Amino acid sequence: MAEPLLCEISVPGRVGMRFPEPDVPKAALPADFVRQDLPLPELYETDVVRHFTRLSQMNYSIDTGFYPLGSCTMKYNPKINEETARLPGFAHAHPLQPPETIQGCLALMYQLQEWLKEIGGFAGVTLQPAAGAHGELTGVLIIRAYHKSRNDHQRVKILIPDSAHGTNPATSAMSRMQVVELKSDVRGNIDLDSLRAELDDTLAGIMLTNPNTLGLFDENVEEVIRLVHQAGGLVYGDGANMNALLGIVKPGDLGFDVLHYNLHKTFSTPHGGGGPGSGPVGVAAHLVDFLPAPIVDVVEDGDEDNPPLFGFVTPARSIGRVKAFHGHFGMMVRAYTYIRMHGPEGLRMIAENAVLNANYLLSRLRGTYTIPYDRVCMHEFVAEGRWPDVPDIHALDIAKRLMDYGFHPPTNYFPLIVHEALMIEPTETESKQTLDAFAEALMKIAEEARNQPELLKEAPHRTPVGRLDEVKAAKELVLCCAVDAVQ
Repeated sequence: MAEPLLCEISVPGRVGMRFPEPDVPKAALPADFVRQDLPLPELYETDVVRHFTRLSQMNYSIDTGFYPLGSCTMKYNPKINEETARLPGFAHAHPLQPPETIQGCLALMYQLQEWLKEIGGFAGVTLQPAAGAHGELTGVLIIRAYHKSRNDHQRVKILIPDSAHGTNPATSAMSRMQVVELKSDVRGNIDLDSLRAELDDTLAGIMLTNPNTLGLFDENVEEVIRLVHQAGGLVYGDGANMNALLGIVKPGDLGFDVLHYNLHKTFSTPHGGGGPGSGPVGVAAHLVDFLPAPIVDVVEDGDEDNPPLFGFVTPARSIGRVKAFHGHFGMMVRAYTYIRMHGPEGLRMIAENAVLNANYLLSRLRGTYTIPYDRVCMHEFVAEGRWPDVPDIHALDIAKRLMDYGFHPPTNYFPLIVHEALMIEPTETESKQTLDAFAEALMKIAEEARNQPELLKEAPHRTPVGRLDEVKAAKELVLCCAVDAVQ
């Protein structure tokens, strides 16, 4: 039975808490702010606590199970990150404090910038963007400002591979750029003929997700970058999949001009539930002057007796502020902790384990599921959730049935270039035992698809809520408690 809404268990006269008498004179409330017809639930404190505790126990979370979601996967969030983010000097700092009173916070931000520069091979970094997609927007605005500064106003075209993240075309359109899609070749790389056809003086740049959403490292990436630069364009790197490259490849060394990092993925800060996220952006030397302001920098050198003084500076041709204050500071503390604890060797091990886990899982499922681009993958891979001999079974049915085995489903129906796509990313934080259990569940489901297809079509069977009609739910939104309907 579904958990009742708070309004359904409300009983007139119940009180959950009592406020003490005010120690200041009472004042009349503004009449426009007083609502006598607001039917707030009347509940004991125990009712409320039990209601939300029961709801929390119905939820699937990264602390209770494996998330094989591809592309922007939720990985385990180390609890030491939470401890450091809650240290009073960090948690209680206010962004409007004078810089001299928050030198520790600024030192952390400066060091994080320096580390991200080193990890990505870039000359400058901004920590302002509030999420990966916000980092994309920041990067494309920087590219646009760069071309305008050179009077190349005709450069308005952004090339986006069909294997890119879905936010890339939206970002370009929001930046008032023209979006042109590039096709993939049979090995999952950018089709070079498709690219060459678009190389003219209207080219502003290309947004390149590498590794891409197929989980593949583009074998022609250096040639793609060379051709785009030769045509006068810039190369934007969607760095959401940097956890496959840490300590192995620096995008800046490959020739990327700008790239965003997803701190919530590569550097273990929390993800989901609406945020907060963090999407720092790194840029090559010729774009440093266009970074959002302000940037943390050393404003006074230190010596043996005195530490350096940190403050805020404004790049010469800054595109301006893209986020209130200075970004999501708590996420920066968490990412700083993660990098500091791992060090260079540990970061490289993260990438190696991410790639190892994905390839191990791929090898276990090969033969049971079709892998349309079957070559060594990076951090994730894409399988087809269909079989020719059971045409009525779809990726959605497989995903729903996985819930009965206690697993969160992988990403469904993305990327669009794979029919009935199941995008699977194990991340580096999962054990072989977990991967084996997941693979065995998927192989069992493949058997059921042929022998007991109704189990898949009617799944899930063991969850608090059965199969939902997602299309109806999207079209007939219920966003609040329908008090009138339950009275």
